[in-house]
Amino acid sequence: MSSAAAPALSLADSRARKPAFTRGVYPSLRGKRVAVTGGGSGIGASIVEAFARQGAVVAYLDNSIEASRALERSLSTLDVPPRFHACDLRDLECVRETFARLAQECGGPMEVLVNNAACDDRHSFDHVTPQYWEESVAVNLRHLFFCAQAVTPGMKAAGGGAIINFGSVSWHLALSGLSVYQTAKAGIEGMTRAMARELGEYGIRVTCVIPGAVRTARQMRLWHTPDEEARILAQQCLKARVEPEDVASLVLFLASDDARMCTAHEYFVDAGWR
Repeated sequence: MSSAAAPALSLADSRARKPAFTRGVYPSLRGKRVAVTGGGSGIGASIVEAFARQGAVVAYLDNSIEASRALERSLSTLDVPPRFHACDLRDLECVRETFARLAQECGGPMEVLVNNAACDDRHSFDHVTPQYWEESVAVNLRHLFFCAQAVTPGMKAAGGGAIINFGSVSWHLALSGLSVYQTAKAGIEGMTRAMARELGEYGIRVTCVIPGAVRTARQMRLWHTPDEEARILAQQCLKARVEPEDVASLVLFLASDDARMCTAHEYFVDAGWR
């Protein structure tokens, strides 16, 4: 064996060496009524598509109309195509009305809720105003609680369900320029545990997915420069970028009957970013 150090793995190398693999199939998800917030693009869009390809009845909420309609068209040939519902999640009355409508249009109350929607805008600690604080908390934390509150009566009546919240690796790493966002995301992990305790007696499981540096179009456009990508890869145990489909695969498992004893905990999909 040679004692020479192995050459550093570039991003191009990591993509070229990506092995072929197949995704899991979960029979328990077929026909399940699933709601995904922020499902029009990025990680959310991959989650919507993944559930739809499992045969689930998927409704997704977003306020980005153009992207959401484009996704709806692209998946229209599936056996059970997902349906887009315009909703500003900051408007809690709109949230309540939308979930009431989903129960009617989807043939019953939601059995799975994926609380994915968020906005990780960068901001300076010194420039945060009370107004920005309130807006950021409304976008990144508050609606998760009230979306869960909207679906739990139906889940209780059905004898169970799954709520999957989305946290962020950012506060675990203490990244800069995200102080309010990280505060909200840290709160989601606490909220997940509190909800799991409150709702467990009704058979409702509540978990939290924590993505790492996911290679979405938005991240690539705004922040993931070649230098930043190289830094991320250097800090990950696995030398390949996390894709939206990788996150969706974890969500499918947590929503399925295979994860029937998983609740009250966080599950990372970050390639070991430390």
